[in-house]
Amino acid sequence: MRRTATSVWNGTGTKGSGHLSTQSGVFDQQPYSFKTRFENEDGKKGTNPEELIAAAHAGCFNMALGVQLEQAGFEPEELNTQAAVQLEKQGEGFAITKIHLTLKGKVPKISSEQFQELANGAKANCPISQVLNADISMEAELIS
Repeated sequence: MRRTATSVWNGTGTKGSGHLSTQSGVFDQQPYSFKTRFENEDGKKGTNPEELIAAAHAGCFNMALGVQLEQAGFEPEELNTQAAVQLEKQGEGFAITKIHLTLKGKVPKISSEQFQELANGAKANCPISQVLNADISMEAELIS
């Protein structure tokens, strides 16, 4: 399996702008710029790579946990995960230093201990977690 995305950028790093497109077409020339990345400009004006990493990580983690829960005999009603990507200035550039996952899961008939164990396994083993070189922390809450 191979997935692709394309970025086109015009102009300088701080004054230019670009757009992102994905193979599936879900993203088709979505705008991004220095302002949407570093100045928290209104999200309606574009996205940024860190936001996309957060979305990919939350989605990957939820799917990995869903599989682990299924294999353990549980059927989750809902897994709701927010991934917060932290971008920090380091030297002359920037680095993603942390990602924090906040999970709220509705899973009938599971103990809190089993839920935590499976959530930690998904955090460690989802492909996006494995590819990122950042400290990945998590809070997992079982809700009823």
